[in-house]
Amino acid sequence: MTLRVLSVASEAVPLVKTGGLADVAGALPAALAPHGVALTTILPGYPAVVAALKRAKAVHAWTDLLGEEARLLAGKIAGHPLLVLDAPHLFQRDGSPYGDAQGRDWEDNWRRFAAFGRAAADVAGGAVKGLAFDLIHAHDWQAGMALAYNRFAPVSAPLPGVMTIHNMAFQGYYDARIFRGLGLPKAAWAMDGVESYGGVGFLKAGLQAADAITTVSPSYAAEIRLPEFGMGLEGLIANRGGDVTGILNGIDAAEWNPASDPALARTYSAKTLAARKANKRALEAEFGLTKDDGPLFIVVSRLTWQKGMDVLPEVLDHLVGLGGRLALLGSGDGAIERELHRAAARHPGRIGVRIGYDEALSHRMQGGGDAILVPSRFEPCGLTQLYGLAYGCVPVVARTGGLADTVIDANVAALAAGVATGVQFSGVDYPAFAQAISRTIALYADKPAWKRVQANGMAGDFSWGPSGKAYAALYKRLIEARS
Repeated sequence: MTLRVLSVASEAVPLVKTGGLADVAGALPAALAPHGVALTTILPGYPAVVAALKRAKAVHAWTDLLGEEARLLAGKIAGHPLLVLDAPHLFQRDGSPYGDAQGRDWEDNWRRFAAFGRAAADVAGGAVKGLAFDLIHAHDWQAGMALAYNRFAPVSAPLPGVMTIHNMAFQGYYDARIFRGLGLPKAAWAMDGVESYGGVGFLKAGLQAADAITTVSPSYAAEIRLPEFGMGLEGLIANRGGDVTGILNGIDAAEWNPASDPALARTYSAKTLAARKANKRALEAEFGLTKDDGPLFIVVSRLTWQKGMDVLPEVLDHLVGLGGRLALLGSGDGAIERELHRAAARHPGRIGVRIGYDEALSHRMQGGGDAILVPSRFEPCGLTQLYGLAYGCVPVVARTGGLADTVIDANVAALAAGVATGVQFSGVDYPAFAQAISRTIALYADKPAWKRVQANGMAGDFSWGPSGKAYAALYKRLIEARS
């Protein structure tokens, strides 16, 4: 029997993306299809999403969706069913999905994503003729209210629900005064409802209403039970016990494949690693770096404290002093950007900085860099290290979350056993990060060992196959429990 699941997400590739959530939401339909799951994605009707729909059909209408008129459009995303909440007053705006062009959050985000959750719960509950579902899968705080409405104000009998945490740091917390605008019964204002520290917590509401909670890596599922990672919700997570599991994210193995990647100057495989040199030379030229055979590090990241990017400028003199070079692509904290530009000015030809994001360039960097630096203070899963593994760009990562789950440290035992895939370090500070860079450069100098580490990483299976199977098994277990 085919299971019908409604995936509620605020973004999904290829239509709209601000982070890893979009990659997951976009990949899940294809990942689940081989396991007897028909996944329909529902997205807000941002300008780019509505514009991308071809011959969209309106299948439902609301005259009062939290005070707004709205339509539900039906279309396709990568060949899979797509529903779009077309509510122009809420979503047809310039800027990002969550804020204006200056980076300020929209003041009515609570209403925008509450309406989105209300609509998703209506659809899941059978409000739309011809659409029926067995389970709701909500992603991050923007979708959390779908599970709250499903629990406290369902159209029909509540469905089983899964809440996936992509990043606990973002919780959708609002003043208690918005509760009256949510259209929920008084019973929802409770510790086991939407109330959170005296206000309304959208993520917390979803976590309380979910039958199962997942994170995007096993280590992160354990970490968020601790105060330093739980962000105030560690008690809730601990109390849910075995309801909380980690399912590792995957990557699109067709899009991220060095043997066929059109972005590369030269394609290659684990058997033809020497061909990577052409990509290295092209990357040096693109970033204005001195051509040499020393290690070329790359960074592709948001420039934020979470990502450990405040420590990066401190270690760059050390990196260059040992013969390394750096090509960086990213944007974020203005102070960090300025420090990186200063480092590039101190070391012309050794450090190249690009502020912004360019998808094709990120492919070229993975294909031409020798090692990728990922010093995150916390990382629910992380995808850049997975791309690095697939491309033979050796990851140098902090020992946290999904980074710890996916990279095997090149310590003495792992090197002797021939299983190392990268370099791990503990503590995101100058001493630990600098030592990791020193270890990486020493490993790079041992050409046979380095090549083995590259080949080990490229041999791993980080596709969505195992993850899709795990999600499907979880869905089936929850549905059977309700039978």
